[in-house]
Amino acid sequence: MNNTVEFHHGMPDKLAYACRLLRKAYRSGAKVLVTGDASTLKALDRQLWVFDEQEFLPHVLALPGQDLPARLHATPVWLAPHGLDTPVPGQRSILVNLGPEMPDQPERFERLFEIVSREPHDRQLGRQRWKQYEALGLQIQPHEVTA
Repeated sequence: MNNTVEFHHGMPDKLAYACRLLRKAYRSGAKVLVTGDASTLKALDRQLWVFDEQEFLPHVLALPGQDLPARLHATPVWLAPHGLDTPVPGQRSILVNLGPEMPDQPERFERLFEIVSREPHDRQLGRQRWKQYEALGLQIQPHEVTA
């Protein structure tokens, strides 16, 4: 489905940027899967509740060892760690990766976003994922934040 990965890099606040990106996707009617490690997703879950006082962004956090909520399929934004067995293919059109590793089968999503902060370690991991995507034959579309 997808042959392009959009790398949004140089983010001063990775989670705040993710909130804005998710709001834009939600407003467009997209169904989104956000992947990353559990601690990052828990922090994003908290931030999604408070980042805009005037608006609510429907989302659900699915973690290992928990039953998947009944509302999962009706919720436009899923937060799920890498490797969690969620029924995703065909149900989510956008993947946002906040984690250190490349997600499984990235080409199955219509759009894929990588969000990389300014932190040296995160940048290094982002470069590794960039190379992995290129090795799969995916095109890279960089978007650098300079402010």
